[in-house]
Amino acid sequence: MPPLKAAFVILFALWWLILLFFYLFPGVDIGASRFFFSQTHCATSTPADVVCGSFPIARDAALGLLRDLIFYLPIVLGVGIIIRLFMAWSHHGATYDARLVKRLLAGLTALILGPGILVNLILKEHSHRPRPRNTDLFGGDLSFVPAGDFSGACGSNCSFISGEAAGAGWLFCYAVFLVPDRFRLLVSPPLIALALASPAMRLAYGGHYLSDVILAWLGSVVVFTGTLYFFTRKETASIA
Repeated sequence: MPPLKAAFVILFALWWLILLFFYLFPGVDIGASRFFFSQTHCATSTPADVVCGSFPIARDAALGLLRDLIFYLPIVLGVGIIIRLFMAWSHHGATYDARLVKRLLAGLTALILGPGILVNLILKEHSHRPRPRNTDLFGGDLSFVPAGDFSGACGSNCSFISGEAAGAGWLFCYAVFLVPDRFRLLVSPPLIALALASPAMRLAYGGHYLSDVILAWLGSVVVFTGTLYFFTRKETASIA
């Protein structure tokens, strides 16, 4: 089996195993979010069963700026891919790099299918999982539901799975597969660092559970790997 295809199959199976783990052991999600939650004393008029507090890291202005950077970076790089594609298509004959075009098309397709359609248009709108900060465990008024349970009370833009962590997973793949060779040593390490920071920030902010960020990040890697294999499978077959 070609390496990319094998990687896709293994990562796809791993995604479902991780989902099953968090579904069977929801306390892991709760414990991870509780680590970043600061509980405070409630007002005397507050009902006894209400939890008061917040996720204090969410108020950090510097981290807010970093979050904005990471949020828009996949979009900026996606536009950059389109520009790189037009530049590649402008070449003909010996200067046309078909290998590069296939990889750029794979990266753009993965961005649209993964963070775009699968995460933001489908899962986040239909999973109904409340975010940690919206549940009664962490100062909200909605009930907790485990990962993979679509019976929650969230109406839209829900917690399962994280759109920003999905974008970060795609960013990681961009750093590994699509950064031009002459810029790789300079550009790839900070991109990878940002790709790892984003899921941690979403967890610390109370915006998503641990399962939401892991599955979103890994899901984008799965989609990217599968898409890259689809676009380059003939190359692999010719080499074999």
